[in-house]
Amino acid sequence: MLTRDLFRFTTTSLMAHRLRSFLTTLGIAVGIAAVVLLTSMGEGLRQFVLSEFTQFGTNLVAINPGRAITAGTSLGVFGTERPLTIEDAQALKRLPHVRAVVPFVQGNAEVEAGKRHRRTTIFGAGTQLPDAFRMRIALGRFLPDDNPVAPRAFAVLGSKMREELFGETNPLGQRITIGGNRYRVIGVMESKGTVLGFDLDDTVYIPAARALALFNRESLFEIDVLYREGIPAKRVVEEIRRTLEARHGREDFTITTQQQMLDVLGSILGVLTTAVGALGGISLLVGAIGIVTIMTIAVTERTGEIGLLRALGARQSQVLGLFLGEAVVIAALGGLAGLLLGFGIARLLQLALPVLPVHTPLGYVAMAELIAVSIGLLAGVLPASRAARLDPVEALRSE
Repeated sequence: MLTRDLFRFTTTSLMAHRLRSFLTTLGIAVGIAAVVLLTSMGEGLRQFVLSEFTQFGTNLVAINPGRAITAGTSLGVFGTERPLTIEDAQALKRLPHVRAVVPFVQGNAEVEAGKRHRRTTIFGAGTQLPDAFRMRIALGRFLPDDNPVAPRAFAVLGSKMREELFGETNPLGQRITIGGNRYRVIGVMESKGTVLGFDLDDTVYIPAARALALFNRESLFEIDVLYREGIPAKRVVEEIRRTLEARHGREDFTITTQQQMLDVLGSILGVLTTAVGALGGISLLVGAIGIVTIMTIAVTERTGEIGLLRALGARQSQVLGLFLGEAVVIAALGGLAGLLLGFGIARLLQLALPVLPVHTPLGYVAMAELIAVSIGLLAGVLPASRAARLDPVEALRSE
């Protein structure tokens, strides 16, 4: 039997049972579309989170109070004898490869300006925060380099906070009250937007020492260190560890590099992408069962045809190829339709919900189509083998 004859037999059989072929193809298409759409959303989420996380740069090191003991989880203030202090941050500034050090405290407090008031996030920070986190000043200046343990009562507003409290009025030099304490506004930050769930525009920045007093804390929430480009992170981490161990007497703190955070985030989000893709794969399983069912029915209906082919000299391998070809064609067509459907839905989601991150790598497209063809092969093996093993005489007698 020639290859063109196999192709003609395959197409003729599919066209003779259009509705059955269409429904089987539709089952594969829905499965592939689900896989493409879900993995696109998972990959889009992964890239979105990583891009949000790296917009502050990749040469940052975070130091938190408490020694991490399991799964990278810090015990926090309760697990350390000595808290992280402003003095610790000052000591880290003297390290040779450090560009900026930011003591960091976070809390929530009522902010008042005249008759307007708003409860918002308060960031207690050091003077080098704009350099460390690539943030810009829109108006005025950032917190000055005062005495770190007794700074003046200055405040810098996020762009949204400025609008809420002062509207279009120039806020520089104005007085605001934070948690019952008065501060003078000396600057406004450029809009930064929302990063990992935190609205950096709806905030107020005050000196870290004053934030410690405001929130009645003994320890800094975190110390962030920006080191110079080209310097190995391991060297910087070792210098930080030696400095803090000398001050604390032992390692009662946790050091995390930006790359470690990215690796953990990447692995977690990668697992999420795989998991949602596996959920879509359940639809593919249903499609595979449909192919097995349809091909089994086809073998039963075409027993006489198979006997005639065998009587005319068709080999078992050719009969096997005939039925496997039908299964593969159905799966391949369903895969292509599923790719178009998945892309279309993903595009509509992007247009309807621009904030929803959706990204479909070409590798996923090729893999999805390969999966569809593989499903056709696997699902068609059993019915095709049964057809190839039919005895020609018995097959003709059934007619």
